[in-house]
Amino acid sequence: MENFRSIKIEESLKHSLSKMNFIKPTPIQGMAIPVALEGKDILGTAQTGTGKTLAFSIPLINKLILDKDAFALVMCPTRELASQVMEAIKSIISDKINIKTALLIGGESMQKQLRQLGNRSRIIVGTPGRINDHLKRRSLDLSATKYLVLDETDRMLDMGFSPQIEMVLKFVPKNHQTLLFSATLPQNILRISERYLNRPERISTGSTSIPVAKIKQETLQVFKENKYDQLIDQFLLRKGSILVFVKTKRNADKMVKRLKEEGHSADTIHGDLRQSKRDRVINSFRKGLKRILIATDVAARGLDIPLIQHVINYDLPQVPEDYVHRIGRTARAGSEGSALTFLTPDDKLMWNSINKLIDPSFKSIYGGSRKNLKIKRGKKRPNNKKRKFREDKKLNFKDKKKAFGKRKRDRGKKNEEKKYFKKKHTKSEGFTNNPKYFGKKPLETSSSSGERESYSFKGKRKFKNRSNRPRQFVYKKHDKKRKNFRTF
Repeated sequence: MENFRSIKIEESLKHSLSKMNFIKPTPIQGMAIPVALEGKDILGTAQTGTGKTLAFSIPLINKLILDKDAFALVMCPTRELASQVMEAIKSIISDKINIKTALLIGGESMQKQLRQLGNRSRIIVGTPGRINDHLKRRSLDLSATKYLVLDETDRMLDMGFSPQIEMVLKFVPKNHQTLLFSATLPQNILRISERYLNRPERISTGSTSIPVAKIKQETLQVFKENKYDQLIDQFLLRKGSILVFVKTKRNADKMVKRLKEEGHSADTIHGDLRQSKRDRVINSFRKGLKRILIATDVAARGLDIPLIQHVINYDLPQVPEDYVHRIGRTARAGSEGSALTFLTPDDKLMWNSINKLIDPSFKSIYGGSRKNLKIKRGKKRPNNKKRKFREDKKLNFKDKKKAFGKRKRDRGKKNEEKKYFKKKHTKSEGFTNNPKYFGKKPLETSSSSGERESYSFKGKRKFKNRSNRPRQFVYKKHDKKRKNFRTF
């Protein structure tokens, strides 16, 4: 397929494509669109930024133009990706086509979404969680769905959406066309394809683990305490928009606050922001109002901003595959870009894993196996030291034995002295620094006399014996009301 004019689609759709200046298709579009127009299921993999959205959007719209009763459902892992897919579909739909759409994502008004569904929207784009919410409310009817798209399926499964996807597929009729697109192809996606896809056509363009060739990749060896200063230096050296990836939401907020205080044009995007706020941040960055965008991995997938010229990995991702998706935010649609990665001494193992993913023939620089580590240790600490230590042990054994015997004998002597002391000096007279004490006769204790002790209290009554106490008592209480005494 050389150009979009040669595709067998409706004239209204061709007109809107030419209006959008879509002339030459990308490799994934040239392979997927003809197969999808034949009505076959597709299992497709391609690199990020290769035009997968248009590859399933053109056949989807063409099918709905031909069949006025058909509906289409597109599921995406994140709100940003769902919003971008909806924008791409709306840009293709002209006034002549007249197909209504509904965007079902979290963080937006439920009433607005209910109004869109009430207007008989035939193209539904959303995230699995919100789609399930509408299915539980019975506000969404998928019985007429003839076209199903699962976009970035590997990301959806990583985020734990597998039960929601399976629940949605129960509401979709069996007689439908399914297009499954993924950046990677792990075993769980192959199981889903075997279960829900009908003899799918396998389409793949290039290696999904190798970044786009037009991305210039660089690394910078830094220490943790110097990372922020090095980042500021990179902001000053580079021109154009910069996307910085950090590990946590907290770090993203702290960094943006500090950058703003220092006069930098920066903003942040992560999962805790409301959808309206996230949309404002992306739009301001897309329009060039903000130069620096600090993001977590929520922005690594599907974020399509043509202006991104530089990607900086301030922190390495937790999964090696996410590195490819991060740097894939630059060099979109054939343009050039650069990616810089900060490497600290703690990042060695993850960086080795990333390099192995990109290049299977990569050999670890820092060593990975225990054998290699033992060899390295052997060079630093020769074996003769260990031998010397063993010999010293043998020589000192006799001395240690003698010392142990001596300690044992001394301990025995101490025990004998203690026994002797207990026998001879059972009672201690104690110690005092009172000079009046000396010369006094010791008081006879009760144990020696055997008589009952007598206590004398000066000016006080002696305690009565309990046996002499009367059994009955008479208490007098004053009654305030009657103003007399009452006995009881």
